[in-house]
Amino acid sequence: MNNNLWYRDAIFYEIPIKSFYDSNNDGIGDFNGLTMKLDYLKDLGIDAIWLLPFYKSPLKDDGYDISDYYSILPEYGTIEDFKNFINKAHSYNIRVIADLVINHISDQNQWFIDAKSGINSKKRDWFIWSDTPDKFKDARVIFIDTESSNWAYEPRTKQYYFHRFYSQQPDLNYDNPEVREEMKNVIRYWLNLGLDGFRADAVPYLFKREGTNCENLPETHEYFREIRKMMDTEFPGTILLAEANQWPTDTKEYFGNGDEFQMAFNFPLMPRIFIALAKRSSKPIIDIINQTLDIPDDCDWCIFLRNHDELTLEMVDDEERDIMYKEYAKIPKMRLNLGIRRRLAPLVDNDRSTIELLNALIFSLPGTPILYYGDEIGMGDNIYLGDRNGVRTPMQWSYDRNAGFSGVYAEQLYAPVITNPNYNYEGVNVDSELRISSSLLNWMKKIIGVRKDYTELLGRGTIEFINNPNKRVLAYIRKYENQRMLCLFNLSRRPTYIELDLSNFKGLKPVEAFTKAPFPRIGDLPYFITMPPRGFFWFNLVIPETDDSMDFEGEDDY
Repeated sequence: MNNNLWYRDAIFYEIPIKSFYDSNNDGIGDFNGLTMKLDYLKDLGIDAIWLLPFYKSPLKDDGYDISDYYSILPEYGTIEDFKNFINKAHSYNIRVIADLVINHISDQNQWFIDAKSGINSKKRDWFIWSDTPDKFKDARVIFIDTESSNWAYEPRTKQYYFHRFYSQQPDLNYDNPEVREEMKNVIRYWLNLGLDGFRADAVPYLFKREGTNCENLPETHEYFREIRKMMDTEFPGTILLAEANQWPTDTKEYFGNGDEFQMAFNFPLMPRIFIALAKRSSKPIIDIINQTLDIPDDCDWCIFLRNHDELTLEMVDDEERDIMYKEYAKIPKMRLNLGIRRRLAPLVDNDRSTIELLNALIFSLPGTPILYYGDEIGMGDNIYLGDRNGVRTPMQWSYDRNAGFSGVYAEQLYAPVITNPNYNYEGVNVDSELRISSSLLNWMKKIIGVRKDYTELLGRGTIEFINNPNKRVLAYIRKYENQRMLCLFNLSRRPTYIELDLSNFKGLKPVEAFTKAPFPRIGDLPYFITMPPRGFFWFNLVIPETDDSMDFEGEDDY
């Protein structure tokens, strides 16, 4: 396989450094702590880590407000700590990508301090200024809960500056060639230190034009093609992952002709997975997947269930949004902007069969799966913490003090650990779950291992949905060269059955991928399968080596 396509075969794991492990007992996670926990990630089966912002920042937006692109937040460690972490990760064959916050900076960044010092400042044109807040009226306000406008008044020079997110985050002016070149220098700096690529934040918004919604403009695509060309030439094998919360037709454009982003998050799919559960219907998933097909051969979607942000509902209609709020955010405090701020386990009422079904789904749909730290053990959340901090609480390592995250007094932690009785760290933690063979953590290790048994098939194969009258069951075939897998998912809470026309696979034998249990050979008649509530099957379709006699003696239960 082409090693430059490593991202198509990988399993990613998202980590906020402050939340993972505190090595120096100051109540905040750090790079040395992350290095100490690489053994855990290797054992879990992780191939790549995505780091949230670790740059110097006043933390008005949890690090997405960068005050210095060339330094590390002191609480997280030093450049040497960073390099040591990268080297150790690479020794474990784990790659590392990091957030590249490219659209905006902190108002405490020296660039902006210089720019607002006077209208003749050399950095003035690094930002977007106006005498009135009336420009770019068609650009939507994203943080509707906190911002009423995309413009903020700067009293010293008596002008407004443009910000697409918080007012403390002025947008950079990408019409200025100095800005474009400086951002390339930032990329070069961190790739030279060993990063394997970037998850680029808020990519649709770089360029602004009057009379447009200031999203997905041609100039934005052209600039990312420049960045991609630079990275391919100077740092071959590194990748760009796009955060473009857009409809599939717009998001697919960020792949270009295979010359822009190698990867992009599949934002439209994520809420429709939960809508499919709520409706007990496979239609939302089939419809949206069909819209995301036909991308360049070397490109891939990133598929996920949850991450550090709210479960965004921007890419759904009003009826679907109402369904999501009714099913998954019954308390208003659970909502934020146009989304739901919840972790995976509490989102589905801690139902183990549903958690397994959802993970099996993203591990078998086309794309590269990304796990959010702590979801592999079923961590809870705290909706009473501000903003999106409720899903960014300390990782729960053990039943010891502060969930084994830090040795400080509890009030010194950057955020309290989860003590809700349903998700209390004394029961939901890595140490405890490693000791119980039936735990969620050990199940996650199992499914990751099975996925790796079929890396090419599930990572690179095509998908073909199978029409069937039972819409409660999602059924599809994954194909890659001479490999085939039948995937079935019961989206309802009731047992059901399905009859499938598998005549194209006559003579093949389904072998259940987790247990290697053989099922009857496919013949002329419709294939009949019963399914438990929220149950799933991955069937590897193989050429049988013997007849259909099945010996159940001595088989181990899973």
